[in-house]
Amino acid sequence: MQRKFVRTDLALDAHEKHSQALGDISGAALKKFDIRGFTVTELNISSPDASNLLCKPIGNYYTIEIKKFIERRENSFTDAAETVAELLRRFEAVANAGSFLIACLGNEKITPDAIGPITADSLIVTRHLISSAPETFASFSSVAVLRTGVLGTSGIESADSLKAICREIKPDCVIAVDALASWELERLCKTVQLCDSGISPGSGVGNNRAQLNSETLGIPVIAMGVPTVIDAAAFTDEESATGLFVTPRNIDELVSSVSRLIAYGINIALHDGLTVSDIDLLVE
Repeated sequence: MQRKFVRTDLALDAHEKHSQALGDISGAALKKFDIRGFTVTELNISSPDASNLLCKPIGNYYTIEIKKFIERRENSFTDAAETVAELLRRFEAVANAGSFLIACLGNEKITPDAIGPITADSLIVTRHLISSAPETFASFSSVAVLRTGVLGTSGIESADSLKAICREIKPDCVIAVDALASWELERLCKTVQLCDSGISPGSGVGNNRAQLNSETLGIPVIAMGVPTVIDAAAFTDEESATGLFVTPRNIDELVSSVSRLIAYGINIALHDGLTVSDIDLLVE
């Protein structure tokens, strides 16, 4: 029986589904490689046809499997954070930027949606320090952080907040962090997706908000996220499952861990020479 439409924010999910049915997809180049023992999948969507088929914008997507980190293997946190940082720096928008706005999306009161707000807690914020003591902080990038909240609690679209802030502080690049949805159980809280095509907050759970991308904000947008929920339609055709999303039982622990990982990866990527031990001292 054909399953109902299952929502996903992961480009890799969409590519796997369609390539199983169609074979190679023109305009969607896929390759896998390892960094520090973590499997990374790079997907380049380069044509409108591939974009329409996969329901993902044209752009570059990296998906890193972090199961080794979730299992707490030796040195896995440092290795995973440095791998996230290395992938971030592969985007020209990050490598060429000197100032950043980190947009931490989501609702801190709903655990599966709290990736963004919790990530914000471990980010090194430097914009105010650089403006007041530029020589002392010359080796740091200028970083500002915005917890956007959600429309239901603020009455303000995340896109509107970010547009206003970007006009005021004029960052070179926005990095948006959010919780995502997947349709594969093995990817829940065990993968990180990075892309240069922006993000549509809430799209994975059918609550699409205004898109955050270079067209809407006028500057490059790098999106990062971790899938924390899966559409119940992946398991059953029952109508009663419509609109239901499933999350792991230990979601509190997982969200805390992966949010810290994302934050440390961003810190390492944006501030040259910082180590995990350095960041421990600066954020605690």
